[in-house]
Amino acid sequence: MSDHILWQPSEQLLANSQMTQFTSMLNQQHGLNISDYPALHAYSINNRAEFWRAVIDFCGVIYHQEASDDLLDEGHMIEAQWFKGMTMNFAENLLKHQGDDTAITFESESGKVHTLSYNQLISQVSQVQQQLRACGVGVGDRVAGFMPNIPETIVAMLATTALGAVWSSTSPDFGINGVVDRFGQIAPKVLFSVNAYEYNGKTHDCLAKVEQIIAQIDSIEHTVIIEFIASDQPLPKTCIGLTDWLTGTDPQLAVSYMPVPFDHPLYILYSSGTTGKPKCIVHRSGGILLQHLKELMLHADVAEGKRLFYFTTCGWMMWNWMASTLATGASLVLFDGSPFYPDGNRLFDLVDKHGITHFGTSAKWISAVEKAGIKPRESHQLNQLETLFSTGSPLMPESFDYVYRDVKADVCLSSISGGTDICSCFALGNSNLPVYSGQLQCLGLGMAVKILDEQQQSIIGAPGELACDKAFPSMPVYFWQDADHQKYKAAYFDKYDNIWCHSDRAEITAQGGMVIYGRSDTTLNPGGVRIGTAEIYRQVEALPEITESIVVGQEWQDDTRVVLFVVMQQGHQLDDELRHKIRQTIRKNTTPRHVPAKIIAVAEIPKTISGKIVEIAVRDVIHGKTVANTDALANPEALKLYKDLAELQD
Repeated sequence: MSDHILWQPSEQLLANSQMTQFTSMLNQQHGLNISDYPALHAYSINNRAEFWRAVIDFCGVIYHQEASDDLLDEGHMIEAQWFKGMTMNFAENLLKHQGDDTAITFESESGKVHTLSYNQLISQVSQVQQQLRACGVGVGDRVAGFMPNIPETIVAMLATTALGAVWSSTSPDFGINGVVDRFGQIAPKVLFSVNAYEYNGKTHDCLAKVEQIIAQIDSIEHTVIIEFIASDQPLPKTCIGLTDWLTGTDPQLAVSYMPVPFDHPLYILYSSGTTGKPKCIVHRSGGILLQHLKELMLHADVAEGKRLFYFTTCGWMMWNWMASTLATGASLVLFDGSPFYPDGNRLFDLVDKHGITHFGTSAKWISAVEKAGIKPRESHQLNQLETLFSTGSPLMPESFDYVYRDVKADVCLSSISGGTDICSCFALGNSNLPVYSGQLQCLGLGMAVKILDEQQQSIIGAPGELACDKAFPSMPVYFWQDADHQKYKAAYFDKYDNIWCHSDRAEITAQGGMVIYGRSDTTLNPGGVRIGTAEIYRQVEALPEITESIVVGQEWQDDTRVVLFVVMQQGHQLDDELRHKIRQTIRKNTTPRHVPAKIIAVAEIPKTISGKIVEIAVRDVIHGKTVANTDALANPEALKLYKDLAELQD
């Protein structure tokens, strides 16, 4: 963390940004004199109903019936009612822009490019909606996608939500049990899948998985297969191809939008499931729409004429976040495949080729391309790139330096942080504010975020628990099949009474930004001193000999000792000299308590399918505990590497 400014907005950007326009609107309508972001944020949490109503007005949200009350919030945070009586439709808001402007540009891993105008997108949504209705899908029914990040996935989601039905998706690299553990709980009527997908230069079949999924989920009445990869392989008898399924539909028929209450279920997302069967998190239509519009239009300055890309799969909440871009009038750029095929320049190639203005990825990817020696500033134009988003894990200060040194000097680097739990963010970027090394730029508007110490006091300038003590619209409406909100409350309200605890260890800085230190439920505690794992990763992964690492606490001799596992760069070995270098680097830049007692080389780090390292699973394995649900992992076989390491026993 540093108070060194890496970027700041131009006078022209400040004058014309949507954040500035929104502030001016508030000042004019309510006789206010808000002149800076801290004042705007304070207003947004002290006047929540008024603030979110202003978001509706500024962002041009379409609704059918007006609310009788904008906010009823007198009991538990979970019980808060937003815009009671208001009816709206999520898909209608995403499809309100019409015409021949490009809505979606898709590029496959093999380089095929396909575009859809807004009118073409609306026509395809209409056709799919007609068939979903013919299949008996109505308000509240579930439709599931076992799908890659392709335009047909967006179309299926919009057709589903236009009917008032509920959408849920996973990516096709999930294992069969992982899919059944998720979709089996929510009982979808219709399943969408592809016949196969591309990754890292190879074709991966999906049809065998689909047959087994259908056999295990009785609720699925119709399975629609998109021929994503040209093939002569026949479809299972229980499936129908998309082209045949749409036969007889009218592409000129207008999309029908079912008005539903603000709190009506929109999406079902899932917890990682590494400690048991995934929890099914139900998100509300109005809350997700308002939160995403606030984040995209106000914080990220996404507008008509812009092009947004996020490297994501359909099993990560960033896909849902990205899809909401359509409501801004900007266009989406989609890519499905390996970000390193044929090499690490692939995503930067997309920026130049498709004129991407807003580019999103994970912190791990930024670190990986830096270690690969990629310097797009020397090899690419990146002329239209305005904003670079990063999320998924803390973005280290060294990665901030890399972006401004080797990617582009004039770009707003927006490290953002939230989660599947809220399908949005607590801390965000802001095109009106400077970028400080190692910091997320600001707390999100309307989000009453606090950092609490051990005595539950709000603190600034020191690490503590990330919490939120006022209700916000993108809180889950409920968990699926969770009587009396028992699972819901256990997930976020066990630690503090009626205060959302997000289980992140973080700090609010003197500049009003935030630093994330990692998950607090994996916080290390040697000798009673609390240490965030990100503090160690920052030091270790800056070393050229190390590709990536994972650190956990091991119970040892009535205490906890720090154990560090490292994956070596090709051509390097972990010897005593390198162990000494690692320890000295950590000691010099942190504290002696951070220094690992054991440093062990492993071939692979276990990760979730969305790419997050699983510290809890590794910690359980080295203590001889069973990991409850390895189907949540992209590479469950990696856990075996940690099970019987002799080095852990001395």
